[in-house]
Amino acid sequence: MAFNLGRRRRKFIYLAAAAVFLFGCVFIMRRISSSEVEDEEEVRKSKITRDWERYLDPKEYLKDLMKRNRTLNSTFFDFIEQEEKKEARLRKAGKAVVTEEKATTGDVNLELLAQPPNYSVHIFYYMWYGDPSKNGNYVHWNHKYLPHWDPLIAKKYAKGTHVPPEDIGANYYPALGPYSSKDPKVIHNHMKQLCRAGIGVLAVSWYPPGKADDQGGPPDTLIPLLLEIALMYNLKVTLHIEPYKGRNDKTLHEDVKYIVKTYAEHKAFYKHKHKDGRMLPLLYIYDSYLTPDADWAKLLKPQGSHSIRNTEYDCIFIGLIVKATHKDTILIGGFDGLYTYFATDGFTYGSTWRIWPQLSAYATQTGTLFIPSAGPGYIDTRVRPWNSQNTRSRQGGEYYKKSWNAAISVKPEIISITSFNEWHEGTQIEEAIPKQVSGITYNDYTPEGPDYYIKLTKEFVKKYQESQNK
Repeated sequence: MAFNLGRRRRKFIYLAAAAVFLFGCVFIMRRISSSEVEDEEEVRKSKITRDWERYLDPKEYLKDLMKRNRTLNSTFFDFIEQEEKKEARLRKAGKAVVTEEKATTGDVNLELLAQPPNYSVHIFYYMWYGDPSKNGNYVHWNHKYLPHWDPLIAKKYAKGTHVPPEDIGANYYPALGPYSSKDPKVIHNHMKQLCRAGIGVLAVSWYPPGKADDQGGPPDTLIPLLLEIALMYNLKVTLHIEPYKGRNDKTLHEDVKYIVKTYAEHKAFYKHKHKDGRMLPLLYIYDSYLTPDADWAKLLKPQGSHSIRNTEYDCIFIGLIVKATHKDTILIGGFDGLYTYFATDGFTYGSTWRIWPQLSAYATQTGTLFIPSAGPGYIDTRVRPWNSQNTRSRQGGEYYKKSWNAAISVKPEIISITSFNEWHEGTQIEEAIPKQVSGITYNDYTPEGPDYYIKLTKEFVKKYQESQNK
């Protein structure tokens, strides 16, 4: 019995030892496997970081971006989510430090993404700025002084161009300095500001490929990059088509074909529900009244000679109303709606707040959209020094509040804002800072902070949202 018991004990010990050995092998293999996975994960993270931090040439990378869009965007969000969780743990432990460098890079804050934007709030956005590091020289910040049409008045005012970075063609000075619109870090910063404001759609000043305004370069080359970055913030992009030389119904037909073919299928390109239920691109046509009503009808009426209606290129077209007679242009020309643009109460018929109830009623009667444009004020005397009579003081934000209240009161389907960054005309809500240099004192938002109008916009977007939900 004792012998058998000893054999059993030895057998048990051998089995236990074998089990421990096997367990150890499994543990070591799992550690090795885990280490390999972690190494692969670090490589993946590093690749994604390199992909998004490098400066892209939009024209050269357009096809590559389109191919990689869906996959890269999802993996980027996975990476960001992991990094945010890690930072949250460090912050909880009192170890997290947010640097100025990180605040200006392309890192996406999940807290921003958790706040859904309001796609019924559109803002006019400009990508015509440049600086020496990205463009070789300053663009638009060195705006010319525009002469008055009366030579006797013109000779009383300054001539020439501004000389950045201290002297820029604006009455306010941007917190980012005189930046380049092609800098991805700048675009990321702008998207963050828009997210904080609750705005959902950027209406980007646009010229067809190869065309531009007199002061800058072709903005179409930057649209692919803007779409990619806007997508990361759940923002949408549409186009504000400028009145380039020779624009008419036929050239716009070709423009729309290009826009739809090139951008309309991108997830970040804005589409609006048409009254017949279709989801269509919505396009703003600036200075639409420059083309005769009858010519617009050829394109925008179903019976037009080269009608775009009920084709694959059909869109929702919004025309500008400046004079009372432009209502007829909207109706006869076949537009789907009207907007007011100017941030100057009383400057035009369309931008006069007390007229908005009439325009809203007109739109209801004609089955069109009325999109009023709220704005924080207006001042352009550093590009049009003779135009002080059209200045609209911000009044510490009171002017902006009044314009928003006027817009909300007519219960529009969409409200537009003029503007995010039209610095030349002083309509920007982008962050601005106090600045004084030799002979120049820039306006600013004091006693409030640089982001005052971003915060104020957020308040009114919320108020508008509440009115929509009633």
